[in-house]
Amino acid sequence: MKKATHSSCENCISKDEGIFCDLDIPGMEEVSHHKINNTYKKGQTLFVQGNHPFGLYCISSGNIKLTKAGLDGKETIVRIAHGGDILGHRSLFTEDNYSATATAMEDTEVCFIDKKFILKVIEKNPSVALSIINKLSRDMGAAESKLSSLHQKNVRERLAELILSLKATHGVKEDGRWKIDLKLTREEMATMIGTANETLIRFMTEFKEAGILEQEGKTIFIKDEEELLNWANINY
Repeated sequence: MKKATHSSCENCISKDEGIFCDLDIPGMEEVSHHKINNTYKKGQTLFVQGNHPFGLYCISSGNIKLTKAGLDGKETIVRIAHGGDILGHRSLFTEDNYSATATAMEDTEVCFIDKKFILKVIEKNPSVALSIINKLSRDMGAAESKLSSLHQKNVRERLAELILSLKATHGVKEDGRWKIDLKLTREEMATMIGTANETLIRFMTEFKEAGILEQEGKTIFIKDEEELLNWANINY
C-alpha cells in the first residue's frame, strides 16, 4: 500500500457518485483535510474479516471485492465495490467486526476517514447521512435479490443475471455491444452464483454458442442483451 498526500474531494473522479457530493466547497475542503489517500495494488487487502473497524473507506477509482470465508475456509464473493462506493460503513455504525475481507482487484485509489471525524460530518451534514442510508438500503436490496436468486433460480438464470448486473455497474458500449470492463476469473464468477467452476464453464459456452456473449481473454462482451434478459428470467 502506498500512502499519498491529502487530495481534494472536489477533484475526485467519483465525486458525483460519493457520499460527499452534496457538500458545499468548505465542507469538502474539511473532509479533504482529514482523510488519508491510499493506493492499493492488485491483491492487497484494505481490511480483513473479523477485524475491528476504525473508520470509513471511500473508493475513488478501481474495483474491490468483498469476500466472506466460511468455516471450511472457502471464500465467497459477497459483492464488488467500485468508484463512489464506501466500505466498512455497516460495521462502523453497528460496532461489529468486519464481516468480510476487502481486496483490491487492480490498482485502486481509496480514501480513509477515521470514525470520530465521519460521525462529526454526519452530525453536521444530514445530506451525508442520507447518502449513507441510501447506500445501505441499496446494499440490503442487492443482498435480498441475491438470496432470492440463489433459492429460486437455476444456474443458467443466475449466470445471466450476474452478467446483466456486471453490465449495469461496469458496462461500456463498444462497437455495438456491451463490454464488461471488469476481469473476473472463472472461480470468482462461480462463487458469485454459487456453483462449481465446471458448471460455470459449461453455461458460458452455451451462452457463446447461442450468440448472446463473446469473450476475448477474460473480457466478456454482451451481443444480445434482450435474449440475455430472457435467459435471466427478468422483466424490466
